[in-house]
Amino acid sequence: MIEISDLYKYYGDYRAVGPLTVTIERGQVVGLLGLNGAGKTTTLRILACDLLPTSGQVRIDGTDVVDDPERIRAKVGYLPETPPLYGEMTVREYLRFVAQLRGVSTKEVTKRVSEILGLTELEGVGDTIISTLSHGFRQRVGIAQSIVHRPALVVLDEPISGLDPVQIVEMRRLIRSLSGEHTVLISSHILSEISETCDRILVIRDGQIAASGTEAELSAQLHGGLSIELTVGRPEGVDLAALSARLRAVTHVERVEPLPPRESGNNVTTLRLTMAEDVRQAVVSCVTNLGCSLLELARAQRELENVFLQLSEARTVPSETASPNTSNTEATS
Repeated sequence: MIEISDLYKYYGDYRAVGPLTVTIERGQVVGLLGLNGAGKTTTLRILACDLLPTSGQVRIDGTDVVDDPERIRAKVGYLPETPPLYGEMTVREYLRFVAQLRGVSTKEVTKRVSEILGLTELEGVGDTIISTLSHGFRQRVGIAQSIVHRPALVVLDEPISGLDPVQIVEMRRLIRSLSGEHTVLISSHILSEISETCDRILVIRDGQIAASGTEAELSAQLHGGLSIELTVGRPEGVDLAALSARLRAVTHVERVEPLPPRESGNNVTTLRLTMAEDVRQAVVSCVTNLGCSLLELARAQRELENVFLQLSEARTVPSETASPNTSNTEATS
């Protein structure tokens, strides 16, 4: 679907991106994770043909973004960090307008707008003036406009920025619903959101891909294993020592440590498990076979933070080490 090879983008002498090489498969939801200034937005703008690269090659569905940017734009839906909305229009009017701009046939516009209103759960505000909507609804309208023309690739730049916890959960569900029919690329600096939403994570640092994989794979690369926190309700007759011993007997579980219980109640126990490989399914089977009720199983939050910091922490890279194409002349859109 997306093939990026030796991509560079310069602003004068400043290297914003590069060298960057990565392939993204069709139908995946992929997260681009990095600190502010790491090159996330520049990369997304190049994929959306809002910017053209200084050098290197970017191909979407076999088409080069430099050779035929108009054809690429027809295949891409783009939501920048600030949604491109017209506040004086109603939601329905705006989506009709975008659909027509995007080449949706006149006889299909009404049907397509109705479909998108339903998919993004905007039916109740279809006739509402956009400027009166909450931030969360405006973000939904932003996603709606990015998919109204059935693009192959959907590019979302910080789609959860400024949302409250309830809106974040709703946005996560909406983004996941786009997978399969669309390839989705999301940028964020929040690891927990990327890990909850995406099939694969690309960590970008200093304009380069520092690591790629699932959250568990990235953690294993750094720490040689996986750490989880497990909260269970123990039945009468199963004490903490017996539970810990059974968990330590699970293949690839290396360490079991008690933690303060995450929930109140009798016989509630929270443990941190360190595993050489991801054997969460075997851990669940172990506790349920003992008659324990599984209350929570989650990646250790401190580990998530450590993974993010170790992979994203900026390095000092001399500008002379960048692309051989270091002139101030660059392609512009």
